[in-house]
Amino acid sequence: MVIISRQVSELEFDEFAGQLTQTIVLPNISWKTYNALITDIGDNCCVRLAYNRGILTIKMPSKLHEIINRLLARIVKTLTEELDMEVVDVGSTTFNRQDLEKGAEPDTAFYIQNAEKLEGLDPEIPAHLAPDLVIEVDITSPSTERIKIYQALGVPEVWQYTKQRGLVIYCLQSQGYVESDVSATFVQVTATVLNQFLQQRQTQSENRVIRAVRSWIQEQI
Repeated sequence: MVIISRQVSELEFDEFAGQLTQTIVLPNISWKTYNALITDIGDNCCVRLAYNRGILTIKMPSKLHEIINRLLARIVKTLTEELDMEVVDVGSTTFNRQDLEKGAEPDTAFYIQNAEKLEGLDPEIPAHLAPDLVIEVDITSPSTERIKIYQALGVPEVWQYTKQRGLVIYCLQSQGYVESDVSATFVQVTATVLNQFLQQRQTQSENRVIRAVRSWIQEQI
């Protein structure tokens, strides 16, 4: 049983002063301009770009945004360890398709089912190989355009966190993304369980939450 203690105050979901993610939406942006921005920004982890047929969205994550994002990423990697699954965490790597005029930089993306296709420290990602799982954190602004992009790219599963609903799992079906109670990647994992771990983070350190995740999944298997 986990003992809850009031030691961590940095993950307060209801306190947003100075913690708002900034989002800018620009219409009528060419594919050439979008790619030039990708080159100019480079590996700047403080900016996420998304492009959907002329609409460019620039997201500048807040501290709270990144705390939630990195916690969810650690949960994913912990699950793969305990379930003896391979994983390649490609972070906010740019995924774009000129033929679709769509591109995005997820908060975090993973290859899990297709991890074996990426070898080495700097793997070459096949142009049409979408990540298996994407994390999107949207505390103050919706990611409707990003979800459309992931659908077009063929991302099988998206974990989306919003302040209003908490974490929601979306699985790609023939008709588009469908909300699911259970992860397609980790069949033992539900949105309810993930939200419990996020709630736990409000009063405990990240490492304690990860230890709780590890203990929980060991019980499931």
